[in-house]
Amino acid sequence: MPRKSFEEVLKYTEYAIGTFAKKSMDDGEKKHFIAETRHNFDNHINPGFLEYRKAAGADDMAMEWISHGDTFEDLNGDEYIDCLGGFGAFNCGHRHPKIVEAVTNQLAKQPLSSAELVDANRSLLARILADVTPGDLQYTFFTSSGTESVECGLKMATLATGRHYYVAFKGDFHGKTMGALSLTSKEHFRGPFLPLLQGTRHAPYGDLDYLKKLIDIMEYVGELPAAIIYEPIQGEAGVIVPPDDFIPGIREICDKYDIMMVADEVQAGMGRTGYLFATDYSKVAPDILCLGKSISGSVIPLSATVCTERAFRGMFPDPLLHSTTTGGNPIATAAGIAAFNVILSEDLCGKAQKGEKLFKDGMAVLLKKYPKLLTDFRGRGLMLAMEFCDGDLGYEVVYEAFNRKLLLSGSLINAKTIRIEPPLGITEEHILKSIEILDECMGIVYDKHFK
Repeated sequence: MPRKSFEEVLKYTEYAIGTFAKKSMDDGEKKHFIAETRHNFDNHINPGFLEYRKAAGADDMAMEWISHGDTFEDLNGDEYIDCLGGFGAFNCGHRHPKIVEAVTNQLAKQPLSSAELVDANRSLLARILADVTPGDLQYTFFTSSGTESVECGLKMATLATGRHYYVAFKGDFHGKTMGALSLTSKEHFRGPFLPLLQGTRHAPYGDLDYLKKLIDIMEYVGELPAAIIYEPIQGEAGVIVPPDDFIPGIREICDKYDIMMVADEVQAGMGRTGYLFATDYSKVAPDILCLGKSISGSVIPLSATVCTERAFRGMFPDPLLHSTTTGGNPIATAAGIAAFNVILSEDLCGKAQKGEKLFKDGMAVLLKKYPKLLTDFRGRGLMLAMEFCDGDLGYEVVYEAFNRKLLLSGSLINAKTIRIEPPLGITEEHILKSIEILDECMGIVYDKHFK
């Protein structure tokens, strides 16, 4: 495309900045803005995105515009119940006023620090994390995305143990940067980039006997891993809950062979499962805890790698061996501090447990009502999933729900399993309304295919 003059670009920036202040648009403005957004996605972001996200790519393309609590409005002013929650990113809800206030106050003082002097917010949030995380977790390295927190955890484990092998599990999703992608198990994401880290092994998720045999063999051949990394509940794989003895069993193996136990709670942490951290359910503590998504209160990107003193000392004999310019910046850490205040003061863990019961009671009825269509409903807290007989019919249910202003989504590339991950403070009214909408949508799909 021909390069535009700086004068043209300047004019365009002024137009774009002007849209930020608009709460609404007239019909002509909406039509123009939607057409322009579609053009920009197709030509400057990802031509396949609007086809993949079919609800977003419809002719009257829905565009998120204003969000609040457990709902958001599109550009046309239609309100949706958000039962997707940004795949676990909106635990505190959309635009929680206490978190927005903390960010606004910090923004008025200093958005980003020089990264040369000491900034207080980082230390305050690190202290909070040391106080609330399980076991002997003490130090935190802040980053901006979940995959970065996993990358940092891998490096910590390598330097703490002096080893260069890793064990993850079938169905795991740990990110898409090259190191984290080595641990992610799905060939769809890995295939184009192979070979990745060569010392990575994958075991069946939840199979403790297999894991014991694998580690025994790795010791025998001189390839003990630096880390066993796991999701306490697998998210992208379809909300897979392991047997109760699985996580404690990983802890026992790690203790026996001096392996770093790395919990990836980027999606499952921060109250999502009804526990502040999902590993709390198993009453064990990892050596390294990876957090992201909702740790900043659903307002600004932030992630964290929280670790024991041993893991930290191995990584940072030189304080700059691993670094980031903007990770843990003043705005993000202000949001993170406010997020913990909200989670604890509003008992979002308790609300997640109550929401779980309401959803499971409602879905038990739908399982009996549509047995050929809906085959399972599972999860913990408000990390839940509906399992359908196949992906095409699961997609039809999601599409019908979207038309009735209920937002849901599958597991990245599969609509056979549909996740339910709303803000933890979702109202009882909206839970019951969501079940009512799903009942209607499943009825339509069931009558179409099974009668």
